[in-house]
Amino acid sequence: MKPIIVIKLGGSSLQNSETVLQLATLVRGYQKRRYRVVLVHGGGPAINAELTRQNIQWQFINGQRQTTPEMMSVIDDVLANKVNSQLVSDLRTSGVSAVGLSGAGAEILFCSQATEELMCVGKVEQVNAEGVKEILNQFGGKVPVIAPIGFGAQGERYNINADWAACQIAVALDAKKLIFLTDQNGILDKNKNLVSRANSNMVNAMISEGTIHGGMFTKVKAMMTALNAGVKSVSVLNAGEAAKALLAEAVGTVLTENYINREVIHERAL
Repeated sequence: MKPIIVIKLGGSSLQNSETVLQLATLVRGYQKRRYRVVLVHGGGPAINAELTRQNIQWQFINGQRQTTPEMMSVIDDVLANKVNSQLVSDLRTSGVSAVGLSGAGAEILFCSQATEELMCVGKVEQVNAEGVKEILNQFGGKVPVIAPIGFGAQGERYNINADWAACQIAVALDAKKLIFLTDQNGILDKNKNLVSRANSNMVNAMISEGTIHGGMFTKVKAMMTALNAGVKSVSVLNAGEAAKALLAEAVGTVLTENYINREVIHERAL
């Protein structure tokens, strides 16, 4: 059976048409190398724009968007109906046989409430891996494109951090690779130089000194969790240079199981 690679594309990168072309080149390249590819996308800027348009205020708590039921309705519509549809359309135009899916609508991401304070933010409890594999195994190299919306036991919708959604999907699919495409070149040290490879001691030291923070902090936690759960290779790189990941030259920051102390992080992903 062909190995699986999961690629997560950040919401800020979706606003650049050149980035989508880079993504399409990356996907086609991995398919030629006999990988089955799954895409997970974010959509923060698009969500912010629509919430602002509707005059809905929001706040972040420990890096997570506190999500009221009113906001959840907006987020569901933006991610599943607008961002996902546009990305699928762009990928198809670029020669990728993409299939748009909502993690809730397609019953892929089963969640519980992360915390009462965060309200409609979900913690992934189970991934319907077989449902994703059914699409992957269809003739013609179908590529599932998943919006990070979850569903609960009563059918309620949950907003899921896209980095954690990609992590949990990769683990459930027993993916060989997990790639995060973002607007940064990778993990940077305190002098803003790229760290091409990192081990757990380096990463934890950079977190402690505040070098890794904000969105990269969330990504690093998701990356480490995926590695601890068995994903062989995890990397983060600039979405604008995504196609370079197909080349032999090093690009972005790469973590592999050989660099990870498996006892470092045991947190469950939100």
